[in-house]
Amino acid sequence: MTEPIRVLLADDHTLVRVGIRAILSSFAGMQVVAEASSGQAALDLIEIHRPDVVLMDIAMPGLNGLETTARITERFPQVRVIILSMYVNEEYALQALRSGAAGYLLKDADPTELELAVRTVVRGETYLGPTVSRQVIDDYLRRVNGGSGAGARLTRRQSQVLKLIAQGYTTREIAGQLNISVKTVETHRAQLMDELDLHDIAGLVRYAVRVGLVPPEP
Repeated sequence: MTEPIRVLLADDHTLVRVGIRAILSSFAGMQVVAEASSGQAALDLIEIHRPDVVLMDIAMPGLNGLETTARITERFPQVRVIILSMYVNEEYALQALRSGAAGYLLKDADPTELELAVRTVVRGETYLGPTVSRQVIDDYLRRVNGGSGAGARLTRRQSQVLKLIAQGYTTREIAGQLNISVKTVETHRAQLMDELDLHDIAGLVRYAVRVGLVPPEP
């Protein structure tokens, strides 16, 4: 049996959470493991339940959805976050991507789109609602990679591995954090070196600093 996709709901409106939970419960292979009414509560519950996906309201009390997402991606890089928003404005989608979100979905989306978004981000891909243009993704990739064409070709998983390498984690530690095998980490590292035409770890670290994945040493 395939393990169900574990979802955490983060929204300060109880009725919204009840509605989303009911929709998710109708999808095969999905399980809501916890609900949070604030950003801090979401962080605490992620520590306990380790969900695969967090559906995060953009307008949360205290820590807002974007700030919470940034903390999630820093502390729990294996957890995928989809921002739920009422705003069609593409700048909000860009802000969501910059914070580390894997998806941006409007609250008036239909259930089919919600299911598609969850399954897409679990595969390691980025999901944006159809009202947000592909240009947003392209513009975001150009910005975070300093205009580097090579960087824009990296998948999100490759970027995660690269960031952890640059932060000094061992291959085994990276495998544990991302819940993948050591062999898979080694494969990603080899692909990164090939994709970026770099030939040692030091080169990968310098590249990660240059494109902003990690800050430079003080």
